[in-house]
Amino acid sequence: MNGLFDMPSDLQNTYWGLIGLHLRNALVPVLIGLLVALPVAQLCVRLRWLYPPVLWITTVLYAIPSLAFFVVLIDYTGLSETTVMIPLAVYSLVVFVPAIVDGVRSVPRETLDAATAMGIGPVRRYLQVQLPIAAPAIIAGLRVASVSSISLVSVGMLIGNQGALGNLLNSGMIYNQPRLIWLSVIGTAVLAVLVDAALIGLRLLLTPWMPRGGAGTAKTHARKPAGAALEEAAS
Repeated sequence: MNGLFDMPSDLQNTYWGLIGLHLRNALVPVLIGLLVALPVAQLCVRLRWLYPPVLWITTVLYAIPSLAFFVVLIDYTGLSETTVMIPLAVYSLVVFVPAIVDGVRSVPRETLDAATAMGIGPVRRYLQVQLPIAAPAIIAGLRVASVSSISLVSVGMLIGNQGALGNLLNSGMIYNQPRLIWLSVIGTAVLAVLVDAALIGLRLLLTPWMPRGGAGTAKTHARKPAGAALEEAAS
């Protein structure tokens, strides 16, 4: 999993290299969690009885402290980035599953009936009609999961793994260098803000039909994305 996203070792020794490493270790698990959550959430939509136990399981897993999760995995994955990425991907499920389920369930029944009447099968209907309409809820979950993951990556340095910007934090504490500590803390906070802003921009790009004001006027625009999604699915 890591080989596809490997960075040159000389780049990793620079501050910008650590930032890139931090983003990779934080966002790859989030993307994996999203890919896992999409089919799981669809099963929960189709089988309503499945949603409560799935939500309970993801909540229990989320309640496991990250450091304890890392320590348990060390016996199986060693002191590798995988040891850090697996818990982060698991933690993201508690955000993604309810976000996707709620978003898909908000699609009007008449929209689904119209898609079925147009000959759109269940899989295409889910991918081309339901998910686009649920995009605001999914991106909201993506924002929460991404910011959380960016903050948790630094914990990886406690188990001897490369914690990216967490390396600076560790070195600053060991060698009593406040400058390194501030570079780590401020860098992590800035990364979280920038990623969150990028995802807001992505939502605006993917959902131009969404109101730019408060959520109170969202219902008045509900039929517009449904029609757009149906036209795209039928083409």
